[in-house]
Amino acid sequence: MRLFDTHAHYVSGAFNADRDEVVAALPERGVTRTVCPGDDLDASARAVELAAKYPHVYAAVGVHPEECEGWGAEMMEAVRALARKPKVVAIGEIGLDYHWPNNPPRELQKRAFHDQLALAGELGLPAIVHDREAHGDSLAVVREHPGVRGVFHCYSGSAEDAKTLLRLGWYLSFTGVITYKNARKALEVIQAVPLERIMVETDSPYLTPEPYRGRRNDSGYVHLVAEKIAQVKGLTVEEVAEATYQNALAFFAISE
Repeated sequence: MRLFDTHAHYVSGAFNADRDEVVAALPERGVTRTVCPGDDLDASARAVELAAKYPHVYAAVGVHPEECEGWGAEMMEAVRALARKPKVVAIGEIGLDYHWPNNPPRELQKRAFHDQLALAGELGLPAIVHDREAHGDSLAVVREHPGVRGVFHCYSGSAEDAKTLLRLGWYLSFTGVITYKNARKALEVIQAVPLERIMVETDSPYLTPEPYRGRRNDSGYVHLVAEKIAQVKGLTVEEVAEATYQNALAFFAISE
């Protein structure tokens, strides 16, 4: 069985003590590929460096909505330059986050989101979208970029919005959150969405699945996400692992 963790923040400070040890060991733990997204320019540059170091790691570059203060032409050009580096397979993590009151203004978040989606379309790259308590606006922005394909990572919206995203050609990705007791809505979405549009992720070092919740997360736990999806869909974990692996290869345009 092989797994593709499509979203793991290995440039996070949570991995400063043992980053190389953890990342190097992933293939031995069944995780043969992973994507490390950036959330600001520095993290994006370090994700590119990590991807250059390990054959099983790929990078995504972008500016997260919480980090978009000062967004403008200069930051946009910096993202564009990073996106042209080897093994960059997506623009992300980008999107909208209305959860924290001290986040950048919503209109600035939307502008950064629009600009980076346009860049994804220009470069022919998929987008990795963060949507926290901004479902309506996130979907509205995505609708304005019909030529762009992408994934809503750690999907938390409704089944109805999920079906809209599918019609637009987008994918959904799920984390260890689906193993939590209060995950009823996410499980309903998984039931409603065809396996061909689902990917798995850890969002490491966050959102560690049960029964390890509270520990630092890493890609070695992504099999628990696949197991939960298999349970919901009445499939074997091997079937889910291989399907989501192939989905990720196609989504990120990575050859075997």
